Amino acid sequence: MFRIRKLDIFIVKQFGLLFVGTFFICQFVLMMQFLWQHVDKLIGKGLSVEVLAQFFWYMGLFLVPQALPLAILLSSLITFGNLGESSELTAIKSAGISLMQALRPLMFVSVLIACGSFYFQNNAGPHANQQLTQLLVSMKQQSPELEIPEGVFYDGLPNCNIYVQKKNLDTGKLYGIMIYRMTSSYEDAAIILADSGMLQSTAEKKHLVLNLYSGEWFENMRSQELAGSVGVPYRRESFWHKTLVIDFDREFNLADAGSLANNARGKSLSQLHHDIDSLNHYYDSIGHVFYNDAKQIVYNIPNLKQKDSLRIAKMNDRELVLDSMFAKHSNSERRAALNTALARSQQQASDLEFRSMLTSDGDKIIRQHRIEKWNKFTLALSCIIFFFIGAPLGAIIRKGGLGVPIIISVLVFIIYYILDNTGYRMARGGIWAVWFGKGIATAVLAPVAIFFTYKANNDSAVFNVDAYRNVLMRMLGLRMKRPSYGKEVIINDPHYAEDVQTIKTMNDEIERYSSVHRLKTPPNVVSTFFRYQPDNEIETMNEQLEAMIEDLSNSRDKVIVGTLSTYPVLAVKAHTRPFDRKWMNVASAVILPLGIFFYFRMWRFRRRLHRDLRTITNANNIILSQIVKNGWDK
Repeated sequence: MFRIRKLDIFIVKQFGLLFVGTFFICQFVLMMQFLWQHVDKLIGKGLSVEVLAQFFWYMGLFLVPQALPLAILLSSLITFGNLGESSELTAIKSAGISLMQALRPLMFVSVLIACGSFYFQNNAGPHANQQLTQLLVSMKQQSPELEIPEGVFYDGLPNCNIYVQKKNLDTGKLYGIMIYRMTSSYEDAAIILADSGMLQSTAEKKHLVLNLYSGEWFENMRSQELAGSVGVPYRRESFWHKTLVIDFDREFNLADAGSLANNARGKSLSQLHHDIDSLNHYYDSIGHVFYNDAKQIVYNIPNLKQKDSLRIAKMNDRELVLDSMFAKHSNSERRAALNTALARSQQQASDLEFRSMLTSDGDKIIRQHRIEKWNKFTLALSCIIFFFIGAPLGAIIRKGGLGVPIIISVLVFIIYYILDNTGYRMARGGIWAVWFGKGIATAVLAPVAIFFTYKANNDSAVFNVDAYRNVLMRMLGLRMKRPSYGKEVIINDPHYAEDVQTIKTMNDEIERYSSVHRLKTPPNVVSTFFRYQPDNEIETMNEQLEAMIEDLSNSRDKVIVGTLSTYPVLAVKAHTRPFDRKWMNVASAVILPLGIFFYFRMWRFRRRLHRDLRTITNANNIILSQIVKNGWDK
């Protein structure tokens, strides 16, 4: 039966206090990052305190689901790091409580936070996002005279497209102005060119006054009465100073919420399901209309029915010799036919391109809704995954405070952000499936969380650098260096007579072994991967060598002690087979790239063993001569 223990209350209390603090820290960091992205929409707009308060309030609500996983990661890391650093975690384990039992109360809390995150995203989050998006759109439209950029056309003014080559931020003066002023259609647009100008608002903030200097005004005088005439009159005016009054309300007004109907982030899960079905039905109907129009265009039939399609199919079965039909006409008729066909094909190509834009926009909107539907689940699931990364890591590194945990949390969150953002962009562009793009971050970090939890529960040294270095050295075949010998206090003198006999026997065995095995030649593939035989001679020789080195390390002779460091560390198995298990050797042989790598690796170890045996023989001769010289062989 589940019981709440004092230890559970203690751990939850430690975690809760840290979670509240880290949540506000993460929320503040994310809000500053979001504010930096949209700071250009706030500065110099004359926004009231009420509007700014609404903006920060809805921005904070919008970023709550993103701050929760990072807060869980950081707080769990600090909690178990503090427990490990103060040896409280060791005391918990010595009392017979495993790490998983200590994690149990926080697992329950993390699941509650994940459920709360999903509930928040499905209820309060969409409204906050809708209001925030509406505020951002309204702020962008506020005070356009400060928004006009240099070198591009700006359409923020009503019925105007304005181009400014350069502007003076100190005086507000604009230079190199080009204006396209539209009325009812593009055919009667006015084009205004001016060397300089100034854009200001009136006192009541209901209009914009554009003062232009030294320019020209071109205006097409086309009207409905002159629509069929060949010559179209126009008006051209040169001016030194011209004043344009543009209707524009500078007071802050919220944009129409109807224009944000396709904002997927502003919808709940039920709304997303409903809108996805509606959008699929709507764009499928558009696709059927386009398909029927294409059939009518191909066959040039107004209403293509079933009997008409059967008749056309019979016509297509006949062999039509188009070249002979085309050759019967005159050159002028051929040229006219080609021009007509080319014009029709270009018209149809442009029409199909326009229709493809409509369908691609529809696909993008549908993908955006599906992405947001997946995002509600993945963000909630990331709370649980980040807990199972942070808590085991804290138990492993045993470092509390805000130093190492913050570094690790930032690294983990950066990896998560890169994977999630990459998947989102790929899914939004239709390159990846939506489920794959939004699930790639979770799929990568979930095994990492399982690995850290398993290692922490078994007290494994995950961050033992020496262990990873030794594995890497063995994999790459790097040589391990023998330590230097030399003892300050010697209790037992070496057995020189026995060592002399061992050296002589070893030299004879090395000479015989080298002549029989021919280590310089490539190894036999069948014996290497399929018929392994252990090399007991090298193993026995290595045991004798290590015993002799251990005995001679008690010597006071500097020559002997210095020579001991020149003995190589023998790899007694690497020159015979890649792995200890037979099935792994067979598998590496079947997988061709691995088999080639391990074959040449083993050949390298064989050649290295040949050099090591020669080094051992030379070192043996030096030690043997030194022992004989001092008369210690008797």
